[in-house]
Amino acid sequence: MNRERLQRYLGNLPTHILVILLVVIWLVPTLGLLVTSFRPVQDANTSGWWQVFSEKPGAVEYETYCAECHGPDGAAIAAANLSDPALIEDFRRSVQLAATFNNEYDGQIHLPEEDRPEAQELADILGHLRRQYGVEDRPIFTLGNYVDALVGYRGTASYEADCAAGEQSSDLTCDFASDLGNSRGIARAFMNTLIVSLPATLLPLIFAAVAAYAFSWLHFPGRMWLFALLVGLQIVPLQMTLVPISRLYLQAGLSGTFLGVWLFHTGFGLPYAIFLMRNFIGSLPRELFESVYLDGANHWTAFYRLALPLSMPALASLAIFQFLWVWNDLLVALVFLTGRRPVLTYQINNLVQSLGGGWHLLTASAFLSMVLPLIVFFAFQRYFVRGLLAGAVKG
Repeated sequence: MNRERLQRYLGNLPTHILVILLVVIWLVPTLGLLVTSFRPVQDANTSGWWQVFSEKPGAVEYETYCAECHGPDGAAIAAANLSDPALIEDFRRSVQLAATFNNEYDGQIHLPEEDRPEAQELADILGHLRRQYGVEDRPIFTLGNYVDALVGYRGTASYEADCAAGEQSSDLTCDFASDLGNSRGIARAFMNTLIVSLPATLLPLIFAAVAAYAFSWLHFPGRMWLFALLVGLQIVPLQMTLVPISRLYLQAGLSGTFLGVWLFHTGFGLPYAIFLMRNFIGSLPRELFESVYLDGANHWTAFYRLALPLSMPALASLAIFQFLWVWNDLLVALVFLTGRRPVLTYQINNLVQSLGGGWHLLTASAFLSMVLPLIVFFAFQRYFVRGLLAGAVKG
């Protein structure tokens, strides 16, 4: 018995290793994204997320380039006392520190050309000095990236720092509650995405459930031909309909409205939704429906009281697929909502400025965009596999 159990364990071992490997591959980038989203931008620029609790950059570089002349504490040269906070305060950028390399001490150039650190090493040294002597007290973790992303801050410092200094841009008031409504912020885009996603998920579920019941238990002429047509519509590319539907929406006054996006997502989500629901509802035992019909129930009662509760696995699986598709959509929202009502996928792209500034906000905004889909998935995960196999096995 123990030998059989060992053989079974060894036979399943490759599968277990593969599953664990896939989980690690998925979790490690997500963990890195989460950790980076809480790090100050200066730390994220100079070290990896896995070094968050390690020694801050700059200490080793200081020992290499500066300790011999300035001493371990930086006070060996009185005219250039690096332990003096007032002196370090004057060096806000590494280029200012580099300008002192040509200064002469005891008749010699302070740091010859061939012995000078690289630009990044010099920036790390300056950061080390500012932290070491209390000029800059930077925490390991901060919520600043999330705050800046939520309100759509565009500046050189941070939203909280500018507001504390009495400086604010023209589109921000430093009232956090009102600034959450800023059109350039992630908070506004999050609400727009939620407004788009919920109806665009519920409408296909409702229509697909009713249509699936009709295809499964109602007999009408052309039923199978119509179902085959719906199955074939799944291969129609979404992109080929953007221009004609845009012209139609323009004539009907639906361009730039949430209703137009809801209808578009519903129309393109229905073929697959009806296919999935029909396979599931059609696989339910016929005896159940015959018994309720004999008891005097009509089709609406059979659908509402019997088919719908039994179809929860398929409905939950379909809700996950549809919600994730709509939530992560950029093309449809960009075409029909433009930038007047930006969604998350559109707004996240706008956080990075033309010269590459503001990229650190991507980590916070990307994680914010992941939170709700993860909640939806884990809330319905017990139905997910059952829904995927809807109608695959008869009986």
